[in-house]
Amino acid sequence: MKKVDYIIVGDGYAGLFFAHQLIKNEKSFVIFSEERKSASQVSAGIINPVVLKKFTTFWKAQEQIDFLRDSLKEIESYTGKNYLIEAPIHRIFHDENEQQLWLKKSENNELINFLDKNFAHLEVVKNDFNTGKVNQSARLDVNGFFTGLFNYFENTSKLIREKFDYSKIDIAESSYKDFNFKNIIFCEGMGVIGNPFFAGIPVNPNKGHHIKVKLSTGVFQNITIKKKHFFFPANNDLYFYGGTYDREQLHHHIDDSAVDQLIKGLSEIYPYDFEISEVNFGFRPTVKDRRPIIGRHAEHNNFYVFNGLGARGILNGCYFSKSLYDFIEKDIPLQEEISLDRFK
Repeated sequence: MKKVDYIIVGDGYAGLFFAHQLIKNEKSFVIFSEERKSASQVSAGIINPVVLKKFTTFWKAQEQIDFLRDSLKEIESYTGKNYLIEAPIHRIFHDENEQQLWLKKSENNELINFLDKNFAHLEVVKNDFNTGKVNQSARLDVNGFFTGLFNYFENTSKLIREKFDYSKIDIAESSYKDFNFKNIIFCEGMGVIGNPFFAGIPVNPNKGHHIKVKLSTGVFQNITIKKKHFFFPANNDLYFYGGTYDREQLHHHIDDSAVDQLIKGLSEIYPYDFEISEVNFGFRPTVKDRRPIIGRHAEHNNFYVFNGLGARGILNGCYFSKSLYDFIEKDIPLQEEISLDRFK
């Protein structure tokens, strides 16, 4: 039997950012990956402190942005690359009323560091009422992030590329197949519905589609454009456009209606021809109160869950990974807003 401090089940943002906490603190672990693309791995990678529909912010936005930037620098120390893309969001205004609302909100103490008061006009895309820049916004190089971390885990014998089998856990011995573990962390996103230990947690799937397109006329600025959806340059001369939100059509194949919605949205801001090269979708694990779910199993005191990151998987996964680590290793209580116990 190989002894490890932790087994991590799940390879999305929750699992990888928690693994980073373990690396920082020199804890031994293995991480189980099914080798199928999770919602995290097909996400846009948007790092955004502002709710761009209402021009508001959210709980601990500044703390999460700061913590993510520091964490990505730490990750660079062992992967050799910083996966942060400094490409600020430019929100296209629908009309003058939105411009005025933006300016009014920019005086708010919570938003003053995020909403830039100087509007910008962009070339190529339609933006008759200009755009507002979100300061401190950026993107994560999603493919680079997962590839880099998986390579590091594999090179250090931490990655196990197989589906986790719950029936192989010996609870009394704290063992799984060839491993003895001190703690096991389930970071499975919507895969948690098949987990016999945490299947009852209140996460709901939110299906999101995005398309990758080839443009007839390129958009050259190093920015992320937002109106109905996010629009930015991806790899291989393609551009990302998405993603949708759907809590009803939850089957595991592409929804034509979602693709039509994306085509219509892109056509409204991009007045030239484009060709769809890829369509992807994933299921975000969302929670009614829009806060993560973190906690310890009621009966098995070394079984933990880290889930419910929703549409802010990068920020939530990074910031609250430390909360979970401190809860386990330092006995620091979880904040009520993120604790599994809030649903008792």
